Amino acid sequence: MATRKTTRTADQRASRRKAVSAAKKATGRKAATKKTVSKSTAGDKPPAGKAEGLPTAPALPEVRARIDSIDREIQQLIAERARFAQQVGRAKGKLKAAVDYYRPEREVQVLRGVLDRNGGPLSDEEMVRLFREIMSACLAQQEPLKVGFLGPEGTFSQLAVHKHFGHSAHGLPLTTIEEVFQEVESGNADFGVVPVENSTQGTIQSTLDMFLTSKLKICGEVELRVHQHLLSRTGHIGDIERIYSHPQSFAQTKAWLRQHLPHVEKIPVASNAEAARRARNADDAAAIAGASAGSVYGLKNVAGPIEDHADNTTRFLVLGRELFPPSGHDRTSLLIFIKDRPGALYQVLSPFADQGLSMNRIESRPAHSGRWQYAFFVDVAGHVQDEAMKKAIAQLDASVQEVKVLGSYPVAVL
Repeated sequence: MATRKTTRTADQRASRRKAVSAAKKATGRKAATKKTVSKSTAGDKPPAGKAEGLPTAPALPEVRARIDSIDREIQQLIAERARFAQQVGRAKGKLKAAVDYYRPEREVQVLRGVLDRNGGPLSDEEMVRLFREIMSACLAQQEPLKVGFLGPEGTFSQLAVHKHFGHSAHGLPLTTIEEVFQEVESGNADFGVVPVENSTQGTIQSTLDMFLTSKLKICGEVELRVHQHLLSRTGHIGDIERIYSHPQSFAQTKAWLRQHLPHVEKIPVASNAEAARRARNADDAAAIAGASAGSVYGLKNVAGPIEDHADNTTRFLVLGRELFPPSGHDRTSLLIFIKDRPGALYQVLSPFADQGLSMNRIESRPAHSGRWQYAFFVDVAGHVQDEAMKKAIAQLDASVQEVKVLGSYPVAVL
């Protein structure tokens, strides 16, 4: 009996040792598994200071190298475009001058395409400006366009020239709106740019009156946001005793002047740039003009913008000697001389309504053909080559004294 009990006890001890050994091995495997999982989890965590899921930003030298590569591609493409522009010139044959190569309807179609494609980050205004300058430089390969404007340098009219034709065009500063008309009519200028209306002060009457006798055609329009600045040699408002400016600019800033400089002498001049040129000669003088005039004539900004309305915009007309084909989104300007009889105004308006044409503007002016005789300036959506416009003008011809087509031209892009 003793031997049998001793053997059983030994067997039990052996079984317990095996169980303990197996348990230790299992515990070791679990610990190893936990450690592996812990390491894997730690490896998945992003380093401190980096957002989870975002790609690592490239190093600055890499970014600059890529920009340099893009710049080379852009330069090659611009050069290629310029060569194709030369081919267009050769395809048209030997023409008289740069004006014969210029096609505003084609340019505006290109710019509308730029707007349609633009997805940022550059604004529409910046993209249009860049492409305008490219087209301006390509056109100037033949010969720079000569464009007359109301000078001297630094006027809003000059800014309108740059916006519409680019800086490669050759600007001709002239002293009056009448002289701009004359230079284009004589051929000394290929085109002219003149102001026609302001969003707050209305029509520039002297421009409209020129169309009563001029044979020029309107072949484009420019809308320019106008920001007025008070400029002087010292830059101190307390030094100012008199202010020079164009009458339109005085009208656009009258509320600001009434509040800040109510007793200062106001002297009207032919242009804002002329005002800046006079103001640079005395410490007690100032000018109301654009910032560009201050740069041209070395004046300091006293205050600005000081226009009474933040959306202050001036519309300019581009003058030429011929009509151009439709661009797809155009405006037609008409000068209508009426017969003095009841219902005369109705006879002016009804043909456009009958043809479903939208009238953008109508304004009467003395016709200069007799006492109390008037003419109507009318802007209508559409081109003179459109069938609806042809029918409306034919209706007008039958009921009014005279219809003069001043121009059909692309609506301003921006």
